[in-house]
Amino acid sequence: MPLRGCAAVACAPVTYASLSPQAALPSPSTAVWQLGPVPIRAYALCIIVGIVLACWVTERRLRQRGVAPGAVLDIAVWAVPAGIIGARIYHVITSPEKYFGAGGDPMKAFAIWEGGLGIWGAVAGGAVGAFIAARQLGIPFGVVADALAPGLPLAQAVGRLGNWFNNELFGGRTTLPWGLEIHRMDPDNPGHALRDDAGQPILEPGLYQPTFLYEALWNLGVVALVLVLDRRLKLGRGRAFALYVMGYTAGRFWIELMRTDEANQILGVRLNVWTAALVFLGALIYFVRVRGPQEFLIPLGAAATPTPTGTSDLSQVDLSAREASARTAAPEGYRVVSEEQYHAWRDSGVLPAESAGDDDRPAGESVDAADDAPSTGDQAGDGTPQTRDDRADATGARPADRDS
Repeated sequence: MPLRGCAAVACAPVTYASLSPQAALPSPSTAVWQLGPVPIRAYALCIIVGIVLACWVTERRLRQRGVAPGAVLDIAVWAVPAGIIGARIYHVITSPEKYFGAGGDPMKAFAIWEGGLGIWGAVAGGAVGAFIAARQLGIPFGVVADALAPGLPLAQAVGRLGNWFNNELFGGRTTLPWGLEIHRMDPDNPGHALRDDAGQPILEPGLYQPTFLYEALWNLGVVALVLVLDRRLKLGRGRAFALYVMGYTAGRFWIELMRTDEANQILGVRLNVWTAALVFLGALIYFVRVRGPQEFLIPLGAAATPTPTGTSDLSQVDLSAREASARTAAPEGYRVVSEEQYHAWRDSGVLPAESAGDDDRPAGESVDAADDAPSTGDQAGDGTPQTRDDRADATGARPADRDS
């Protein structure tokens, strides 16, 4: 009798569940919810939240450099659609067999709601859109890129949670206590797990490396890296953005090697591994070769008067009129100045004097072009002194031939 009791106790734990570690990360069994006839997709929500956070961070950093409030919305109008288009183009180009191969459907290339976005194309396309917007606003592109540097990896970290809802982009099998449970998704009901006869969602056997989580945590580390080094080193001229690119691609390199989802390969190595390595080298070269201080901006035109923060008599300032003017009048452009000149202008409200040695220039010009242009005291090819007459004057007026 005791033997039978021992046998019963010994046999009871022998179940399939005992073959896996007790600790595990669960995965959602549903990634789409219906709001009437409208499907609400978790992946899309994560992307939207990420974009909002990136815009918030970028807005704060732009304003710290002197850009007028709300400029980030004008930039996002161009950058976000361009980024989505670029992300889709990269995905289609690097996975053409799904759309143009045997059994492929070319029209599916436009079905962006079914998934398939490449971060490399998103960054490239977004950069093009941000460049166009920056030119229209008269803001140096390097200022916009540096302001975006910590916001972009923050958005990527939030966006990776969408992969968790979709039960995708995981790695190989593991016995680690943070191994991930993966549901077998229903191909006939996208966004929902297959269910057994009892109505329970079906899990894939074993646990898997949560590579999407590794990348999300790595991206948060990149956010901290950019914020700390940018504050200490005062990175300018796009170097903060280059630092973000280096940080992200370094992590993506080793995380990509862990993934087991289908991907095109070159010489037996996943395509995105090669892309990460090449982009890292390009960003490293830029970071090492490019030098220059942070650029600060003074608005030109109706928005050129700051609220004094120095010793002026604030009781004589009509704050209500100034706030109304700031809401209705957008800057006509910006003038690039040093950090010291910017803070002096903020304190006194007096535009800094322009001298031959100043590095300030109209922000509508390319920063590199302005650095190469001759300044007062420079000489033309015939030795004749050449002056810079393309600056804004102290009242914010600009010469009519600025765009020539």
